[in-house]
Amino acid sequence: MSILTIALFAGVITYAVYEGTKKNVTLSEDGEQTEFRTHADTVGELLDEQDIAVGEHDDLSPAKDEQLGDGASIEWKKARQFTISVDGEESKVWSTKENVDALLADAGIELSEHDAITPARGSEIGDTDTVKIEKAYEVAMIDGGRESKIWTTSTTVADFLSKQGIKIGKNDRVEQGMDEIVKPGSSVKVVRVEKVTDVVEESTDFTVQTKKDNSLLTGKEKVVRNGEQGKVKRTYEIIKEDGKEVTRKLQDEKVVKKPVNKVVAIGTKAPVPASAPAKAVASNTAKKAVAPNASKQQAAPKVVQASAPRSEEPAGGKEFYVTATAYTASCNGCSGITATGINLKANPGAKVIAVDPSVIPLGSKVWVEGYGTAIAGDTGGAIKGNKIDIFVPTKDQAYSFGRKKVKIKILN
Repeated sequence: MSILTIALFAGVITYAVYEGTKKNVTLSEDGEQTEFRTHADTVGELLDEQDIAVGEHDDLSPAKDEQLGDGASIEWKKARQFTISVDGEESKVWSTKENVDALLADAGIELSEHDAITPARGSEIGDTDTVKIEKAYEVAMIDGGRESKIWTTSTTVADFLSKQGIKIGKNDRVEQGMDEIVKPGSSVKVVRVEKVTDVVEESTDFTVQTKKDNSLLTGKEKVVRNGEQGKVKRTYEIIKEDGKEVTRKLQDEKVVKKPVNKVVAIGTKAPVPASAPAKAVASNTAKKAVAPNASKQQAAPKVVQASAPRSEEPAGGKEFYVTATAYTASCNGCSGITATGINLKANPGAKVIAVDPSVIPLGSKVWVEGYGTAIAGDTGGAIKGNKIDIFVPTKDQAYSFGRKKVKIKILN
């Protein structure tokens, strides 16, 4: 009994010493704490002792090879697997992070400020195991002619316009199809179409009427009534695209004032022949100096004889209206030689007109209302387009002629 008592006492003492030398360790597993008493010297020995398996992606602090002291605390956070989808391409990631930004940092994924992500950046992940990312790209937005660069993650034109808050009017036009895919570097163009009504008053030209007058000498003319322009009110439908007019369609027309036609009397009285008429020499007019190439001209074109003027309107020929003025060969500095080489001072009775050669070819035979048949034999610096200058013998006749609209016919 004595021996048994001694052995029992020794065992109790030994157990008490053994238990008394154990360390107190706290293990926190995902926030839940468990306390252990252990003789383990390292974290790894404690985990093996407790048959705790720590995954390779789990967070463990301190590490397995760290020494344990009495009162030590161990933090163990289990990792879980996430699916990260970037523009539809998926990858698997293990992480212990509970915040979206921390998870993406773990996965080595960088985002721009325009990228779209679900769950949102800065939020807690919660129970979800999938993170979806749409990478933003730049698109040119042309709205009403104004261009801007926009970052977007939209997939179709309709979705893009909706996200940008762009409203499409009834008449507006989107150049791309609404179902068309918006790609990086592409453009979306909205044409703003506007229909407006414009009412304007416009002038209308009068016509020139001629009548024969046997009290006037042949080749003479007299204005019986001056012409007056009329007025008409026209209503147009105008279509503008991006503020610029593209079409103008006449919708209505109302005469406000009718034009008054100009009436000109044309002389038909034959001149009394002189007893000994001199042979009239046809000539062309020239207002200023000889044309630079006058000396190189071939023989001057045959011109209408002053003794046989034609005031009757001939049949045929190209007919149109021109603005007519008159001039003489007696101005200061005038040589009296036309661009085609005709000496007007030597032939004051010639029927010659100055023309724009691009409209009436030089040398053409031209009938001029109220003047007769003449030769297009001269040019002038101010004679451009539908203008002519008729040659008359004296300055008084030139002043008297003034400026008028006349009908002409190019006969050849």
